[in-house]
Amino acid sequence: MAEDYGCVTLSDEDSEDDAHSHPHRQPIELQGTVSKWTNYIHGWQNRYMVLKDGTMSYYRNQNETAFGCRGSISVKKAHVKPHEIDECRFDVCLNDCVWYLRTATEEEKHQWVDAIEQHRHESDGLRRHGSAISLTSNTLSTTSGSSIKKSKGLREKLCEVDTYRDILIRQMDALQSYFDACAETAKDLKNEEATCNGHEPEQEIGVEAAVAAVEGGPSIESPQAQRKKFPQHPHITKDILLKHGMYALDFRGEALTFKATTVGILTTLSHCVEVMNQREESFKRRLEREAEKRRRLEDELLHLAANSPQEASAPRRVMVLGGPDFEEGPHSVIGEDEFFDAVESALDKMDEEEEFRERLRQKQLAAPRKPAATHPLWPQIEKLTMEQLGYAQQGVEGGVWQLFAEEGEMKMYRRELEEDGLVVDPLKAVHQVRGATAHEMAHHFWSPDVRFEWDTSIEQMTVLDRISSDTIIFLQLHKRVWPTAQRDALFWSHVRKIPPSHPANGEAYDTWIVCNQSTEHPDDPKDGKCVRVDLTVCFVCQTFIDPPVQEGEEITRDNLLTKITYCSVVNPGGWAPASVLRAVYKREYPKFLKRFTQYVGEKCESQPIAFSGLTIKDHSKHWRG
Repeated sequence: MAEDYGCVTLSDEDSEDDAHSHPHRQPIELQGTVSKWTNYIHGWQNRYMVLKDGTMSYYRNQNETAFGCRGSISVKKAHVKPHEIDECRFDVCLNDCVWYLRTATEEEKHQWVDAIEQHRHESDGLRRHGSAISLTSNTLSTTSGSSIKKSKGLREKLCEVDTYRDILIRQMDALQSYFDACAETAKDLKNEEATCNGHEPEQEIGVEAAVAAVEGGPSIESPQAQRKKFPQHPHITKDILLKHGMYALDFRGEALTFKATTVGILTTLSHCVEVMNQREESFKRRLEREAEKRRRLEDELLHLAANSPQEASAPRRVMVLGGPDFEEGPHSVIGEDEFFDAVESALDKMDEEEEFRERLRQKQLAAPRKPAATHPLWPQIEKLTMEQLGYAQQGVEGGVWQLFAEEGEMKMYRRELEEDGLVVDPLKAVHQVRGATAHEMAHHFWSPDVRFEWDTSIEQMTVLDRISSDTIIFLQLHKRVWPTAQRDALFWSHVRKIPPSHPANGEAYDTWIVCNQSTEHPDDPKDGKCVRVDLTVCFVCQTFIDPPVQEGEEITRDNLLTKITYCSVVNPGGWAPASVLRAVYKREYPKFLKRFTQYVGEKCESQPIAFSGLTIKDHSKHWRG
């Protein structure tokens, strides 16, 4: 059915067909496990992805969805790029942020890509309406609804809006004339009792006048002319004329408001177009200036390359960094030359380390044996070792120390302290271990021979100098934990047995101490590639015979009880958030102490009890984990 109101035509059939042929689909919500490229250390990792409300979020696994996502990206303005070679990979790019994603199958990839595209289109706001409105007039005709989808300029769109406004005003004028005619006719019919069904010619003329106003006909000249000119309209009654006549004033006010509003909208849009044109000119000028700067820099680069032919012709080692496309694999985009240069650079670095290690070994073998007391660092070693021993013997009472971890006999305390914005919290831990002596504990903590067996944070270790049989200068390179920078530490390490007459022994069978302190050394590479850690560490162990043995009985490992006191002040260097560092300390320090004591117990349980005499194999050695 079609209804005609002046110049507006609404087609119910067209509306129904359009609604069925173009249903509005809500974007689907998708979730599942997808491989995400994290970094060069961890590579591809499975992450639980959730696509909902135009946002893509990821979690470590499905069980952590209730604790907050680890990252999210808005797909409304993002660009989805399927991989050219890998059929299961696609990238989601938003400005400088790129997520490299990979699914288990190609079908899953298509599901994710289609779902993201649906969310992108949903955000555009270009939805098709349920009905098509055809606007026509005697002198104007508009384009079809499909032309709205064509890409046009802002000014052209503004002209279209102005055209629609003219059409609507014409329609409103036609409807206004209809309501005015109804109002005039209603005034003449108020005192009449008969309807407008043909009883009196004057009444018919009034009805025809209203109809003529709607159809755009001329004014009424005479009753005879009107009867010849217009047919009878038995469906128009007095009630309809009275009802429509009452809306004449209200419609006139709404029409004036609509005209004023449309004028304001068009004025505002015109102003916006002018502003955008001005911005466009400004951006063009800025682009021209940037292009000119780039041209000058390129000219300078060519000039420098021409003036230094030796440097220009020298081969350059290129270290290629980027996303997963730059790693080894069938889909790698690295060329053969770049791949060879990267591998050769790594091999050259290994050769340099080997030469450095051999140079240190030869230097230490050629160095004459001198008493430790004559070494420049010995006064500092002697003084700091005894100070740290006294510091370790102090209690944790008084409210200065905060207990932050406790597990069985192990208790860990800290004092919150920051220097120049860096966390340097002093830590103190007390622990008790059975089945091992203080000497065994201190030796394994100090000896480089076994350090890689219990310290998993070290990547490589070098002995730079040998001061004595119980004092060594170490250079340790720690594994990098992304996104932090890689750290190294240069320190002397001293181990000694406290004399039995020293007050620190107390009732202990014996007491041993290991003291580490950051220092400097002329053989330090100082390549600037790592952040240097500053540390002071004290490890004190005391052996107790518990339960005591009878005279003549042999001490077994069941009688050994070792009390451990561990103190440290570590400045991580560089910069890291204080909350992150404290959270890492709380998590890693208890694990480190528990792992170390358990390692020593298992290492020594089948060995003879050693209260002294343990030594390291080689002082001039380079260890790599």
